[in-house]
Amino acid sequence: MPESIVSILKTNPRNVLEDYKRLVHLASYQRYLSKDIKTIIKLNLSWSLYYPACSTEPWQLEGIIRVLKEDGYDNLVAMENRTVVTNIMKGVSGNKWLPVLDRYKVPFVPLTDVEWDKYSIKADTPALDAIFGDTHKIPSCFVGCNVLHLPTVKTHGHTVMTGAMKNAFGGLITEQRHHCHKMIHEVLVDLLKIQKEIHPGIFAVMDGTVCGNGAGPRTMEPYMGNILLASGDQVAIDAVSAKIMGFDPMKIKFIKMAHDLGLGCGDIDQIEIVGDDIRDLNFHFHTGKSLVVWGDQLFRKGTFRFFEPLLFHTPLFNLCIFASATYHDRIWYPLIGKKRIEEFKKTEWGRLFQQY
Repeated sequence: MPESIVSILKTNPRNVLEDYKRLVHLASYQRYLSKDIKTIIKLNLSWSLYYPACSTEPWQLEGIIRVLKEDGYDNLVAMENRTVVTNIMKGVSGNKWLPVLDRYKVPFVPLTDVEWDKYSIKADTPALDAIFGDTHKIPSCFVGCNVLHLPTVKTHGHTVMTGAMKNAFGGLITEQRHHCHKMIHEVLVDLLKIQKEIHPGIFAVMDGTVCGNGAGPRTMEPYMGNILLASGDQVAIDAVSAKIMGFDPMKIKFIKMAHDLGLGCGDIDQIEIVGDDIRDLNFHFHTGKSLVVWGDQLFRKGTFRFFEPLLFHTPLFNLCIFASATYHDRIWYPLIGKKRIEEFKKTEWGRLFQQY
């Protein structure tokens, strides 16, 4: 069986939980995740507040946990990290993960509460070495465990789109990972190398029921995509997602780099797609940049990059954190985000979210 298989299903709120079951079996997920070791469900928290397509959806989490439990996976733990502008437990509550985790008796462990240690990786990680030197650490509890990523289909101002490979960003780097923005594509490739060394099994399930178009990963326009994707090839699932969004996967730097290094398949013509026929599916997405992403790039690698050491490596960085929180939580969310959420609540997916 070819390794680069991506399963895709069209779905709706009435059938989504059953569709997740069919989706992962189509992708032969048990080939990648052994029942004999712990499986970490790596959630995706992009915002402490709920916004459609921004973070792991509750039905995505329930669909995956339900099939894992039915198939005899009893050693499960859900994990996620914080950033300098997110609050983990506020996000866990606001995104309605807690009711799902409690119902299926799956513990949640914040990555801020675990031990982080240096890890001597065999592969070359030039980007991480350049940014962190010999100070880079990873959660020691990740080593020897499976990881199951739960990203969403959405655009991203730093990486064009975000998916399975980007989901490792929040798990294998501390809240100081903002320093990686200036070499973000190279860092994602380094992280995939690390994952292949420390995790016996890697699998990704991507939710495209409600997608994000535009200035991701937060200030996007919700788009009802009504699709689900799954794969044991992190590069392939990102490539297929990118193609559906309307991008050329091999023109996205981190996908092309990973493909060329043999870390996965980014060439759509070499990927076996099973499930529903999506050959003509094109969401015609575009990638925008929020004010915060635009400013980050301007000062890290743009016109004012000479300010980077002063602005991002001294206490002045607290001003950046304050500016980001103010813009996102106190300006954009109340003025624009809430109106979009009210419209979302009128949709079938919005009504499903309110049921959790």
